[in-house]
Amino acid sequence: MALEWIQLDEQGLSTTGCYCLRSMPKTAGYRNQAEWAAGQLKEGLQYVLVKEGARSVGFIEYMPGEQAWRVLHAEGYLVIQCLWAGLTGQGLGSALIDRCIQDARVQGKHGVAVITNADTSWAPGPEIFSRNGFVAVDAAPYGFELYTYQLDNAPAPYFPRDWDARLARYDDGLTILRSDQCPYIEVATANVLEAAAALNIKAEVIHMDSREKMMELSPTPYGVFNVIYNGELISYHRLTPRSFAQKLRSVKG
Repeated sequence: MALEWIQLDEQGLSTTGCYCLRSMPKTAGYRNQAEWAAGQLKEGLQYVLVKEGARSVGFIEYMPGEQAWRVLHAEGYLVIQCLWAGLTGQGLGSALIDRCIQDARVQGKHGVAVITNADTSWAPGPEIFSRNGFVAVDAAPYGFELYTYQLDNAPAPYFPRDWDARLARYDDGLTILRSDQCPYIEVATANVLEAAAALNIKAEVIHMDSREKMMELSPTPYGVFNVIYNGELISYHRLTPRSFAQKLRSVKG
């Protein structure tokens, strides 16, 4: 069956829908992410969904570096925020990446950047990008690497250098930094709060409702979700309440 490539606009977001959590479109996380995406379209968000018949099989989400919801400096680049291919062995992931590269050419960009992490599925792994001509240009704590595909000789994107200072801001108690960029963040936040309540730990939730706030506050390149307890990063992705509780206990002592 032939694949259908759909460039989602605001109408498509409400009718076709996004890829993640698509089986639960009435949940708060899905609704929040769809509303977030609709608002980001005017900032250059590109969301390409691939379908095989009625089944969604992959997608890519990317934005101009100046507006990207990841913590990096990538002016003049496109930044891939999310990539997923549900079909294996058919080159779909590479085809999605190439679509972004060709869009960068059309827009006259310096290239394409992506933040990778080999230790978790919550950020793309580096292997597929290495196979498609990307090279590592920077690194950050917790296993994050910055890869780029260069289209000219412009300076490469780079990470901030103040990660320790960012973490030091949250040295007293439990802080959850969250956004609506990913639909699973709602569940992730609820799981932290459940674990904290069981341990009688008060949590402060900071909603990062702008890129500027995320760029200022986030202690990791992933940016859109972080959990910090007494100055130590607990997680930047969803865990079960039990796993969050175990991590909190290890820091609480």
